Amino acid sequence: MNSVRASSRRPRRVSRPRPVEPERNNQERDEDVPADMVAEESGPGAQNSPYQLRRKSLLQKRTVCPAKANMEGASTSTTDNFGHRAKRPRVSGKCQDLSAPAEQYLQEKLPDEVVLKIFSYLLEQDLCRAACVCKRFSELANDPIIWKRLYMEVFEYTRPMMHPEAGKFFQINPEEYEQPNPWKESFQQLYKGAHVKPGFAEHFYSNPDRYKGRESMLYYDTIEDALGGVQEGHFDGLIFVHSGVYTDEWIYIESPITMVGAAPGKVADKVVIENTRDSTFVFMEGSEDAYVGYMTIRFNPDDKSAQHHNAHHCLEITVNCSPIIDHCIIRCTCTVGSAVCVSGQGAFPTIKHCNISDCENVGLYITDHAQGMYEDNEISNNALAGIWVKNHGNPIIRRNHIHHGRDVGVFTFDHGMGYFDSCNIHRNRIAGFEVKAYANPTVVCCEIHHGQTGGIYVHEKGRGQFIDNKIYANNFAGVWITSNSDPTIRGNAIFNGNQGGVYIFGDGRGLIESNDIYGNALAGIQIRTNSCPIVRHNKIHDGQHGGIYVHEKGQGVIEENEVYSNTLAGVWVTTGSTPVLRRNRIHSGKQVGVYFYDNGHGVLEDNDIYNHMYSGVQIRTGSNPKIRRNKIWGGQNGGILVYNSGLGFIEDNEIFDNAMAGVWIKTDSNPTLRRNKIHDGRDGGICIFNGGRGLLEENDIFRNAQAGVLISTNSHPILRKNRIFDGFAAGIEITNHATATLEANQIFNNRFGGLFLASGVNVTMKDNKIMNNQDAIEKAVSRGQCLYKISSYTSYPMHDFYRCHTCNTTDRNAICVNCIKKCHQGHDVEFIRHDRFFCDCGAGTLSNPCTLAGEPTHDTDTLYDSAPPIESNTLQHN
Repeated sequence: MNSVRASSRRPRRVSRPRPVEPERNNQERDEDVPADMVAEESGPGAQNSPYQLRRKSLLQKRTVCPAKANMEGASTSTTDNFGHRAKRPRVSGKCQDLSAPAEQYLQEKLPDEVVLKIFSYLLEQDLCRAACVCKRFSELANDPIIWKRLYMEVFEYTRPMMHPEAGKFFQINPEEYEQPNPWKESFQQLYKGAHVKPGFAEHFYSNPDRYKGRESMLYYDTIEDALGGVQEGHFDGLIFVHSGVYTDEWIYIESPITMVGAAPGKVADKVVIENTRDSTFVFMEGSEDAYVGYMTIRFNPDDKSAQHHNAHHCLEITVNCSPIIDHCIIRCTCTVGSAVCVSGQGAFPTIKHCNISDCENVGLYITDHAQGMYEDNEISNNALAGIWVKNHGNPIIRRNHIHHGRDVGVFTFDHGMGYFDSCNIHRNRIAGFEVKAYANPTVVCCEIHHGQTGGIYVHEKGRGQFIDNKIYANNFAGVWITSNSDPTIRGNAIFNGNQGGVYIFGDGRGLIESNDIYGNALAGIQIRTNSCPIVRHNKIHDGQHGGIYVHEKGQGVIEENEVYSNTLAGVWVTTGSTPVLRRNRIHSGKQVGVYFYDNGHGVLEDNDIYNHMYSGVQIRTGSNPKIRRNKIWGGQNGGILVYNSGLGFIEDNEIFDNAMAGVWIKTDSNPTLRRNKIHDGRDGGICIFNGGRGLLEENDIFRNAQAGVLISTNSHPILRKNRIFDGFAAGIEITNHATATLEANQIFNNRFGGLFLASGVNVTMKDNKIMNNQDAIEKAVSRGQCLYKISSYTSYPMHDFYRCHTCNTTDRNAICVNCIKKCHQGHDVEFIRHDRFFCDCGAGTLSNPCTLAGEPTHDTDTLYDSAPPIESNTLQHN
């Protein structure tokens, strides 16, 4: 492409400046001056004067020839920095005293204001000569106001443009600069440049007297002419392009030139280079160290959508080029292609402090193994992506502000790579960052936020590393991963999204590690449709919805995360999903800890699940997870709730200190519980009711406040080889037409007794050992005590209970046998049944006080069964 472009471009027009008389060499310049007559320039900084000026010593006794002295005052040379230096005249033998009154007055007594006024008419060469006269003149000739006027006349800048080294330009505030005269310092640094100033070249070369001393300056009417001057060796390649609009010039750069805009105020706004037919700037091989800065570069074709513009751009940087593009405004109105195109092996530009905005196509396009440094740029409001990286392009992009794009912010695809560091990417119409088709970028320390769709979108086998970023306030998920993509999402803060935090679907994979995910409107992490990520070491908390949601055959390994303080379930598993949840801490949720429903499966092992407002784990509607070696405690609604045909293998868990039953089994559920330790519950150990079933085998059930196992309302479990002991109520209670199979269980040292069967209950029993129980109920009955004395209203001892027709007790009231004998002696009483209750007579809720109990208590409206658990209403929020 380069050779075609080079051969097809039109020939350059070169306006040749007037020839400059060649300098004499230093030896010839100094050989006419005796050594003892030469001294360095006096005044501040004279030891290292930037111009290396020399003058004669002004000693009181020294004499020179008057005629020659006048010549010398006009011809004292300057350095090469200010161009041609004339030959120093020889000193005559005839002389007169330099301390004559006129000269003394001029040097010592003429007021500063007058001297400054005189100096204000001098050009830079003459000012340097005047500085050689004496210390006073040196100080006055370095006046910043004088140099500012000269500087602005030549360069137009209203602030000094410093050029301390090749490829580096920056403007300064002169009041804050450490040196006393930044205008003069900048003049020195920029002096050797040529100038493109349309219409001025003819005036300059037509008035040699007016510009005497500036013979080394070169002026051109067009940029093409200036580039031709570089090729022909007229100057070293520093070009100042002055204020104006330069249209349809063919700017093909094949050498290490430096081209800088020169204008007052905001320089780049006033130097405009535009092309309507071809790429505005083309950098070709040979332009390795070229520099272009402080100008507006536009490609503005008449036909904005024609296909032949596809290869045209504002800036085109090709193979083996490494130019610097600095402080430029880049605009493109063509609807195809890109504003900046960097392509080819060895393309490594530095593009910094540029504004690539309002383009009708892609802002920055890096492809075909190109690289480069792109720093501190503003990239906004482009019709397509702010940045495209494709086909093994591998740029380094730092501190760019990429925002308000009409498409995606950054798009890497087709094996594109890149290192993106500390960029601010926000308010783009699609995702802030999109990765597709084997692209593999690295994105670190960026802020990706307020995207009108998502934050990061990785799809179609995309990869990438996203590390230590802030991803927040996006309208959709903070991170999307889909279609066999496998990125690494590590150490990010993903928060306050209008939907979820991380969304993995459609066979997505990925490593989601050590992120802080919080405050999102939907689930912190959502895994669905055969996706199988690794999720570990994350904090997922304070979400407005759930913590982790695995559904529609989602999979994944979810380990060592902390999931807490979410509004809905900490973890949901549903609709055929089979994740592995291992060594997580799931706690302090406002509903359930882990919720399996609608055929949710998977493995839940070695987790700490605690302090939830509902139960620690819920299993329902055909779900069949493996729950093993977990610690489940502090649930306000129990440890594990299995209901609505739930299943599950619940093995080797420790379930303790729950406000209600350690395990609830109800409504046709049929789990298997093996080798669990269920203890120190604030209610019962295991409660099975409403048609619940299950196999309870080899569990240790101890130190619970209510019955170790309560079986009620048509339930029929199998209890085998369990140890039920040290309970504060009964060991096993079976009531309300329930049945059970009890085999080889050990029931001992329970306060109320070992086994209690209500009226009408039939149980299959074999090889059980019921021993050494405290039998507090039978002892209280035999002592004639009211059973309320041993139960209060917090326990439900099982014994015969009655009602009293004389006292008009209701079906909700129960009276123990001793109160019938003592308090209701002679009344019309009726035996109801042998079942669980507490005595309303002893509780003081009947009309007549109990003579066996102590002080009455408030009415508790006796219940004949444990309080039912709260079922999760999470589904209502889907």
